[in-house]
Amino acid sequence: MSNLKNKKAIITGGSRGLGRATALAFAKEGINVAITGRTESTLKETVLELQTYGIKATYAVFDVGNYEEVKLSIKNIIDTLGGVDILVNNAGMAAIGSFNDMPVEQWSAMIQTNVMGMYYVTKEVLPHLINQNEGDIINVSSTAGLNGNANVSAYSASKFAVIGMSESLMKEVRKNNIRVNTLTPSTIESDMTIELGFVNKDSHESVLQPEDFAELMLAGLKLPRRAMLKSAALWSTNP
Repeated sequence: MSNLKNKKAIITGGSRGLGRATALAFAKEGINVAITGRTESTLKETVLELQTYGIKATYAVFDVGNYEEVKLSIKNIIDTLGGVDILVNNAGMAAIGSFNDMPVEQWSAMIQTNVMGMYYVTKEVLPHLINQNEGDIINVSSTAGLNGNANVSAYSASKFAVIGMSESLMKEVRKNNIRVNTLTPSTIESDMTIELGFVNKDSHESVLQPEDFAELMLAGLKLPRRAMLKSAALWSTNP
């Protein structure tokens, strides 16, 4: 089992939901963490909580879908942390709407954030991992990236794209001792899923929690370097 203490991680969308739970789980393992997002107040709150675990924690405010912001912010984060070992591409958006009724602008925004945003951030982090000949990239897709459903065509298309991009990258950088892991969780209770009506906020016992997802990530990271969790789907035991 690999020791993660003093590793350095970047988590996009790290101030709430899955990202926040992952950041806290990492901090408890002694991992130094940088979180990103678009709302400074929630980022600050999360960083203060992370620092209570005695690790270095920082944040950056930017839109993953804006490449110029990504380039500047990722450079600043890596300079502040003193390097990077782990990237968790978690930032994303979702919306419900039929194929014809969803506005073109909303469709485009979903692809820009969920696909291009992941590409932009990875593109800026990857050279650092290649240079040190070691690292981990965890890309958050969804079970919606495995099977399409009515009224989620944009979201599903973006998450299918994430899987294709991740698997291609995994085969490209294995020779550099970089593990690329694609995770496909089913519905997890978060602000986003509650707002979209996918989850009842009082259904804690029957719906996956963000902390469950964070445990899966840690399990993959703790594997010996010779082993790689290529992909994993996380489901609730309650149908």
